[in-house]
Amino acid sequence: MIKTPEQAIVDAAITSRRSVRAFLPTPVVREDIEAILEIAARAPSGANTQPWKVYVLTGTSKEKLSRAILDVYADPAKASQHEEEYSYYPRDWVSPYIDRRRKVGWDLYALLGLTRDDKRGMHAQLGRNFAFFDAPVGLIFTMDRILEQGSWLDYGMFLQSVMIAARARGLDTCPQAAFTQFHKLISAELHIPAGERVVCGMSLGYADESKIENTLKTERQPVAGFAKFFD
Repeated sequence: MIKTPEQAIVDAAITSRRSVRAFLPTPVVREDIEAILEIAARAPSGANTQPWKVYVLTGTSKEKLSRAILDVYADPAKASQHEEEYSYYPRDWVSPYIDRRRKVGWDLYALLGLTRDDKRGMHAQLGRNFAFFDAPVGLIFTMDRILEQGSWLDYGMFLQSVMIAARARGLDTCPQAAFTQFHKLISAELHIPAGERVVCGMSLGYADESKIENTLKTERQPVAGFAKFFD
């Protein structure tokens, strides 16, 4: 089937999206950040509730938050005092989900030359999340605690829209649930009201294509693997 120009543009933005784990220091102009958020805010939400709130960090503010988290992360005793506020992953892993998780993890570590017994190397790589993988822009997403499960579904559509709007501008992203462990610290640093919950973080910038971790290609099931058609 021949695609229209519009289809090709949209498809390219979606299929070229990936989780980038190494960024160039090239700044992202504020106008682009605002445009991305403005476009993403057209995401649907039940009864037009628009549950998203975004804290945009660049320069000193981003570095200050990263240092605060990394100082705690470096000390296992301190880090153990911080727990996720909500369960992003299942408590009991089963196939095929555990298999997919293991594959993407070990594929990344293999690219970086990390073996299964290199706990220090793995710990350091996970810590790269909290430096926003050196991206020039860090985003922290929150939502009001009074909102329920439907708003979480809406939020996912908003996050996807942020990432696709970024791709349309030649930018890359990495959505990061890792930040949720340190939600209390983040809330204190950014003066987030008690009525808001940290949903996740995201790195935004230009991919450093010289870094081997950005060659990671994740697999997707074919349509036949997850969809059933009924006549």
